[in-house]
Amino acid sequence: MRYFIELAYKGTHYHGWQYQPDASSVQETLNKALSVILKKEIDIVGAGRTDTGVHAKKMYAHFDYETEIDSKIIVHKLNSFLPKDIVVFNILKVHDDAHARFDATKRTYQYHIHTFKDAFENDGSWLHQLPLDIDKMNEACQILFKHNDFECFSKTKTDVRTFNCVIFEAHWQQKGNQLVFTISADRFLRNMVRAIVGTMINIGLGKITFVDFEKIIESKDRGQAGFSVPAHGLYLTQIDYDYIK
Repeated sequence: MRYFIELAYKGTHYHGWQYQPDASSVQETLNKALSVILKKEIDIVGAGRTDTGVHAKKMYAHFDYETEIDSKIIVHKLNSFLPKDIVVFNILKVHDDAHARFDATKRTYQYHIHTFKDAFENDGSWLHQLPLDIDKMNEACQILFKHNDFECFSKTKTDVRTFNCVIFEAHWQQKGNQLVFTISADRFLRNMVRAIVGTMINIGLGKITFVDFEKIIESKDRGQAGFSVPAHGLYLTQIDYDYIK
């Protein structure tokens, strides 16, 4: 039987989602917890990979187990066993061919910036105090919808077959000293969101124009795009599936 597990985590103390032999990861931590509680070696498959320091407000993974699971009991046991920076919300029985990564139809990320020093925001938001033109940054978002190939925002060493992504939503919102960028797509390349944010920061600072932004995308050259903003401001906030409502 196949199960989906819905969870969230603060990525500050993890070297990303994916298992690494010499560093702590969310995947390894969850594998160990499930294996102890279910009394069987469990190997979970995540909906995607988040980099070192990146957070997830909603993440899915799947695993196989031969008998029926009482979701409420196992969720309670997991949350008692797991460290305080990982929380499990639900365990869902799905069809045997369901796949947490390949069946996802949309993923949503948010990037958080605070524009004035805040003693409580340092682990989950990036401090950027220079004035930004948010209207121009939102105009630049419209340019993203015109394109599908985002190689210029991808890490150069990657094993993907295509750099094509369909972006469904992209916008900036500001409330007081809090600035949030939201972006949804069918898939994301490694480092893509952080590189887009860094490039749009350059638009907001007046360092590049809309024409420059479009040329950067068309160049397919990571060296032409802006800097990657720090990981600790990035959150995976939503993953959509046709069979999970």
